[in-house]
Amino acid sequence: MCDATSDMRYAIGDTPSAFDQVADDYDRQFTDTPLARALRSIVWERLAEHVRPGMYVLDIGCGTGEDAIWLAERGARVVATDISHAMLEVARRKSERAGVADRIGTRILDAAAPAAVFSNGEFGMVVSNFGALNCVPDLRPMANALAAWLRPGGWLVVVLINRWCGWEIAWHAAHGQPRVAFRRLRRSVAARVGEATIPVWYPSVASIRRVLAPRFMLRHLTGLGAFLPPSYLEPVVARRPRLLDLLARLERAAATVFPFNRLADHVILEFQRIDA
Repeated sequence: MCDATSDMRYAIGDTPSAFDQVADDYDRQFTDTPLARALRSIVWERLAEHVRPGMYVLDIGCGTGEDAIWLAERGARVVATDISHAMLEVARRKSERAGVADRIGTRILDAAAPAAVFSNGEFGMVVSNFGALNCVPDLRPMANALAAWLRPGGWLVVVLINRWCGWEIAWHAAHGQPRVAFRRLRRSVAARVGEATIPVWYPSVASIRRVLAPRFMLRHLTGLGAFLPPSYLEPVVARRPRLLDLLARLERAAATVFPFNRLADHVILEFQRIDA
């Protein structure tokens, strides 16, 4: 996860080193927080609908390997990829401690320029969680690669940072920050990752569907963070466990209900690979 900022000084090439810098502390700052656990549990509920023992899964932007380990514990064989060497090293250490290192391989992959590193139809499912693909300015090369790597009938589950976030709009508007409230409508926004600043894009659900058409069909859309706040507001709920529990229950109740599923901080998009 990353925090958006109004500072627009960045370079796309800074992305790997930015995540290298935060790799060792990423789990403490995000993964292991009560808010992140609540959010990730909802993602896992959706993944559980598709993962099967023996399934070969590609994890794009795996970070510290939290999702890859969860998938491996359910019998999947996972190729965990990331642009950051340091993130992959943390993921390897965690998979060893979890006892699933034999089911998880790691590999560097630049989602903005995916090389033909996998075989056609190699994977039964592809996963990309918590906005990894928001760091990619043009998703067409990745869409073409996924159409090749994912077998027909397979599932692509992508969790993207949403363009419209009710929490963000309401919070910053209430604090007299209209420019920040609607920053996701810009072409790109600078995001702070540790001491570095990288660009982040916020494609609409409609644009993602167009990029993936006609080889992928959107089967399910779930909001993530309609009631639970964005990660940078985690302190608001961390000190109030009863409030966090209430928001988590509301989240599950309304996750697929319009307009909440379109005003969430993230959206979980479940696409199925079809024969075009």
